[in-house]
Amino acid sequence: MPKIAIIGTTSWGVTLGVVLAGKDLAVSLWARTEQEANQLRRPQPNSNLLPSGFSLPPYLSVTSLLAEAMEGAQAVVLAVPSQTMRSNIKLVAPYLGRSTLVVSAAKGLEIGSGQRMSQVIAQEIDPDYRPNICVLSGPNLAWEILQGLPAVTVVAAEKESKARKAQKLLTAPNFCAYTNTDVIGVELGGALKNIVALGAGIADGLGYGNNAKAALITRGLTEITALGTALGANPLTFSGLAGLGDLITTCSSPLSRNHYVGVELTKGRTLKEITDSISGVAEGVTTTLVAWNLAQQMELEMPITERIYQVLYQGVDPRKAAVELMAAAAGHELAGRKWRLFSFVRQRR
Repeated sequence: MPKIAIIGTTSWGVTLGVVLAGKDLAVSLWARTEQEANQLRRPQPNSNLLPSGFSLPPYLSVTSLLAEAMEGAQAVVLAVPSQTMRSNIKLVAPYLGRSTLVVSAAKGLEIGSGQRMSQVIAQEIDPDYRPNICVLSGPNLAWEILQGLPAVTVVAAEKESKARKAQKLLTAPNFCAYTNTDVIGVELGGALKNIVALGAGIADGLGYGNNAKAALITRGLTEITALGTALGANPLTFSGLAGLGDLITTCSSPLSRNHYVGVELTKGRTLKEITDSISGVAEGVTTTLVAWNLAQQMELEMPITERIYQVLYQGVDPRKAAVELMAAAAGHELAGRKWRLFSFVRQRR
């Protein structure tokens, strides 16, 4: 029986464990402490990661011993917050083999380096193993999937053969995985949409209505595509599941932590109060900082990211930021400073 190791007892990590164990794979979930492992092993775990009365399937084991989790694993899925990816992959690296798939399920960018998660992983593992790196992203709200609702996702690797291998392992009933070879685009789509989701939460919190939110989502997608193209992604990736699909889900669902943070900011709460009150991490908070820094370095125009950055890190009132964004001078919708979207269109003709 194939075995998959999952690193991280985040809501997404636990959900993936449940989904994969449901297709009779041997799944080992690594918990940081024995106390946490024991809590999840209970017949009815007392955890905010699982619905009330929900118990883990029999093929999903929980361990606090990393060696036990990794033993015999054909693939390891890192479902950890982006800012802890480096420390976690350093722990996992000694247990990797030449054929072990390494799948990042994190949607964020590393503060300081500005790197995507696949880049962080590549720096910390044997260079010979780097072709095994895959990334997982898409419109995947953990709570919906955990309840058996259908969902799709994208698994990307530089080599199509590796993506297909991961696809075979990860596809399960009600959870369909598509493949892609644009690792940059799939990762950036998953990370950058969280910035727009913060803005969508602010728009909803201010009662701006669906017209304004649709405009924000659409302009946000264009902004994501501009940065992604500048960083080497295929712009067409952002019209797919890892771009537009994930963006729609995260901007419209109350299950989205980033959307929730945006709504709560309009109520006058501080960012620290909000983030301390939620389980898990709202990745958009740190991603905004990294994306803003990248935009500054590249002299790239990113007005939505700029306004969200001001709200999060400069104390600007969300109402003032929203008014300024709506009042900004408008030109052609595909035009912006240092954007390469027009040149891409010309090349494709």
